[in-house]
Amino acid sequence: MTRFDIITCQPHLLTGPFDHSILKRAQDKGLVEVHLHDLRKYAINKHGQIDDYAFGGGAGMVLMVEPIAKCIRELQEQRTYDAIIYMTPDGQTLNQPMANRLSMLQNIIILCGHYKGVDQRVRDLFVTHEISIGDYVLSGGELAAAVLADSLIRLIPGVLNDESSALSDSFQDNLLAPPVYSRPADFEGHTVPDILLSGNTPKVEEWRFEQAVQRTRQLRPDLLRDEKN
Repeated sequence: MTRFDIITCQPHLLTGPFDHSILKRAQDKGLVEVHLHDLRKYAINKHGQIDDYAFGGGAGMVLMVEPIAKCIRELQEQRTYDAIIYMTPDGQTLNQPMANRLSMLQNIIILCGHYKGVDQRVRDLFVTHEISIGDYVLSGGELAAAVLADSLIRLIPGVLNDESSALSDSFQDNLLAPPVYSRPADFEGHTVPDILLSGNTPKVEEWRFEQAVQRTRQLRPDLLRDEKN
């Protein structure tokens, strides 16, 4: 069982992604637990305050250290966490090797930023990993948390009906996936490559590898350079 505890001030933004498709089936199978924690339940006063102005001035509000610390410590009293991840644009960019490693952990906290982010002391005292899903800014970390969780959950053994499917995904071997085809074999004169209809499995795999290399060289040559380095 892999457990995700997601801390957010906007939990309603995360109910949809985990209630459908592969993520829901993973939970129904008892392979994954996903728990959403509303940060406002840990507010510092009766007004539900969880943010305040930044010291030194400037636009935007900052999520305060006290509510977050209270939530994390309450969770840590119940179990040991392998990772406390903060979703932030200035974190390490998520990639497949990182997803592979994190998918092997058992208990994970994901902290969603909001407004101008979280008090730096949260990052200094609690966070073990800082992860970004790209060089752009979102309104909050909820969508990024869903992306991260999805990328990990699908790698957990038993989640996918065909576990080999995850192994053939793009980026698993620093290559983009080759083109894929399904029925019909001829659509308005556009036909499936003959090799895929041949039944010759070794030749099919050779063709797929060649296509993957060609597609990667054309669309993401940086991946091939990374492999050489």
